[in-house]
Amino acid sequence: MNAVETLQQSATELLQRLIRCNTVNPPGAERAALQMLGSELRDAGFEVDLLGAEPERPNLVARLRGIADGPTLCLLSHVDTVLATAEDWTHDPWSGDLAGGFLWGRGALDMKSQTAAEIAAVLSLVREGWRPARGDLLVVTLADEETGGALGAQWICEHHPDKVRCDFLLNEGAGAVIPYDGGRYYGVCVAEKGVFRFRLTTDGVAGHASIPKIGDNALLKMAPLLAAMDARQPGFDLTDGPRALLEGLGLEPNGDPAAALGRLRERDAGLALLVEPLLGVTLAPTRISASAKINVIPSSAVLSVDCRIPPGLGEEHALARIREVLGEDGYRLDFTEKVRGNQSPVNSPLMDAITAWIAEHDPGAQVVPTVLPGFTDSRTFRDHFPDCVAYGFFPQRHTSLYETSPLIHSADERIDVRDLGFAASFFRDITKEILGA
Repeated sequence: MNAVETLQQSATELLQRLIRCNTVNPPGAERAALQMLGSELRDAGFEVDLLGAEPERPNLVARLRGIADGPTLCLLSHVDTVLATAEDWTHDPWSGDLAGGFLWGRGALDMKSQTAAEIAAVLSLVREGWRPARGDLLVVTLADEETGGALGAQWICEHHPDKVRCDFLLNEGAGAVIPYDGGRYYGVCVAEKGVFRFRLTTDGVAGHASIPKIGDNALLKMAPLLAAMDARQPGFDLTDGPRALLEGLGLEPNGDPAAALGRLRERDAGLALLVEPLLGVTLAPTRISASAKINVIPSSAVLSVDCRIPPGLGEEHALARIREVLGEDGYRLDFTEKVRGNQSPVNSPLMDAITAWIAEHDPGAQVVPTVLPGFTDSRTFRDHFPDCVAYGFFPQRHTSLYETSPLIHSADERIDVRDLGFAASFFRDITKEILGA
């Protein structure tokens, strides 16, 4: 067995052990998984802390100090998962079964696989006698990401910032190969959109439902608002990450992102569907409520809208784009959540190292920046440590983005074990590149 195969086997066995720890959140109960990882890292020579607001929900922080001063590289992940309904699965979601070249189980993609690949990689280095020539290596494995991170990233960054402060960070968010226009592209997530969810309220006059026109039905007033959001999205606001993505795909926006999107749609409609939300504000109505009784015409109706906005933009911009679609009259608007998106520079030594590694290990493939329409724990680290360059990258060569995306948070979640080895090799090599051989 060669070195790459040995590393793949180590990552596979570690992922099986992690999957067999049921960490569905809620309740999470991540302690057993994190204690197991902490023991492995401590035995290898890392300084290990388990820190948390609740005893059964700690966060793992492991540090390997370097020989000389230099940057701190953080390999970040989380071990909590979403729920799994066992009867919907081909293999038990907490079995960690190996079948057909895949490792099956909840967390196999999101994101115990990255935890396993990161830790298998650094353990292989340290057991060979490697230490950072410059700077420190941090392995941070968190609780509570799937419900927002209040006990995980938010808590550790607020209460122990010096334990997790870093210059470069690798986390989830991108990396599965994207086949496009005869080529192969690996996305590196450089930014995450902001969340500006809001409620729309329409007002009317209550009345008995047996006489429909005796009142003024507030629910009917929602119809034109829903129709407007169905008919169009706001205009585009092209920020650095999406612009670099379009350029990387050979679609120079030249001040007209809509035209670039049109050219992408002609070449690859599926990829265009994923790229379009990255180019501006999105509005998705998700819940509506009105009368509490079937026989009462509602005097008010409330619609909840999930609104995401490009990194760096705030409430005023969100409001302007909402009004562009809905107009200004006929409703009341209240923001229920306001979280600005954030981003890291597209160009950095870490991006250079990723690009060079892909060129060596998948010749002919290209690296392109991407933006996540949702969010990860990278958001919290960028907020607390503005100088930190944080990217989402878990490279997968053998299964594409179109194959992996439908499995995340779904039944039969699984990962090709060759991709697990591919990613572990990346984390091993990138650690040496950033911190010195």
